[in-house]
Amino acid sequence: GILEKIRLCLIKKLLPHLEDRRKYHHEFVSSTSFHGVHKIVQTRSKTRKVLWLLVLAGCLAVVIWQICSRFIYYFSWPTTTTVVVQYVENIQFPAVTFCNLNRFQAHAVSNFKTIFLIWNIVSAILKKFATEDKYFQELNDFLAANQNFSIKEFTSKNGFYLNSSTLLECDFFGKPCHPQDFEHIFTEYGNCFTFNHNDLPARRVSLSGRGLHLLFDVQQDQFTDEPALGYTDAGITFVIHSPQELPRFDGLGLLTPVGTHAQVAIRQLKSIIQEYPWGECKPDIKLQYHKIYSTNGCLLECKARYIQDWCGCLPFILPGNGTECDLLKFYKCVYPAVYDIEMKGLCTVGTHNSTCPAPCEETDYPTTVTYSSFGGEKAIKYFSEKLKKSPEYIRQNLVRIEIKYHDLSYKITQQQKALTISELLADVGGQLGLFCGASMITIIELLEYIFTNFCWMCIFLLLKAPEMPQWNNPSQNQSTYKEKKRGIQEC
Repeated sequence: GILEKIRLCLIKKLLPHLEDRRKYHHEFVSSTSFHGVHKIVQTRSKTRKVLWLLVLAGCLAVVIWQICSRFIYYFSWPTTTTVVVQYVENIQFPAVTFCNLNRFQAHAVSNFKTIFLIWNIVSAILKKFATEDKYFQELNDFLAANQNFSIKEFTSKNGFYLNSSTLLECDFFGKPCHPQDFEHIFTEYGNCFTFNHNDLPARRVSLSGRGLHLLFDVQQDQFTDEPALGYTDAGITFVIHSPQELPRFDGLGLLTPVGTHAQVAIRQLKSIIQEYPWGECKPDIKLQYHKIYSTNGCLLECKARYIQDWCGCLPFILPGNGTECDLLKFYKCVYPAVYDIEMKGLCTVGTHNSTCPAPCEETDYPTTVTYSSFGGEKAIKYFSEKLKKSPEYIRQNLVRIEIKYHDLSYKITQQQKALTISELLADVGGQLGLFCGASMITIIELLEYIFTNFCWMCIFLLLKAPEMPQWNNPSQNQSTYKEKKRGIQEC
């Protein structure tokens, strides 16, 4: 009963007659905006029908080929790189971190080799370092005799310091600067000092050729390194970086030996990288202890998390608020943990699926450094009288550094999508319009036509479905059987 009612409803209301369906098909091909179709239908000549059919098939083939190629190109995530040089009236000066190549004061320790081995174990977190087996016994003896020894306190008190005796001259854009304008920071070189750090208002310059002028006294007689471990240089190393980022010396530090005058010309380069899959950056990634994202800061926080989980403490040269590791934990747990992190690749840098992908925006400062010998004869004599030091001392200890902008401009290197969604739609629409005269209205017409025929096909299949048997009650079945039997007897 229910199926029969559905059949009647479909036949009367939804399924049109055969003549109406033929009329609908003819009206569609005659009035559609898909050019060329009505030519095939309305033309009486069979030759012209065949020619128009070939033309339409060829155009469709070209359109399908072009559209497929555009989609394949789009899903290859192509990019282009644009470089723009922007000139400005004033420009922000970067942060500069300075370190003495001689890390510790000579009078502070009796066994430099052991102190440097301990510091190498600590700084291995920032810079790869392998301790030779022949030094293990010396380290074990020192740790056994100095269980409460703190390398952090020792370095703070007996490392390189910045005051009026080590920073002889400081001038920024015509104004004097002082040691208190520098912020202390720990790096692989021990005590280092950053000028124009993030906590200060941003310093700006409005004239190229002028910037930061410094004169250091490295005091070789008071600070010394251990030549047996490969530390043989004397001078100042520095790195130029963004004020919001931590300094990174590994492979990026600039060296200025004693008795030289270094002139550093810098440029500002801003890089903008697209997010994945066009580029390698992740715009939603944030750091816990840094204001802006950088691969170096991310790498340090990643190491800090693993070390804190494994050792239950946090090295003082890594960002975080955990319990500080003592010297024994540095030697027994932190140093092996860092080696394990490196070997297993637990903290990786670079691609989008790495622990620390590339930043979406980054500011670098490419440099050009030129050197000359520090001071002529008159200059040596002047500083010798001023500092009350011998000319030989001046040549062996003084370092002059000048850092300035090459010009008041910055360069923006921006990675852009080579094909956007709107450009892809424009390409597809252009191909459809050029070869078939089609548009979005045409696509809607085709979809409507296909949907209508699909509905008719479904209704037709439903009408051809076998009838469901009707199951009546026993009394009805018995009466029906008796009537059929009586009819047979009468016959």
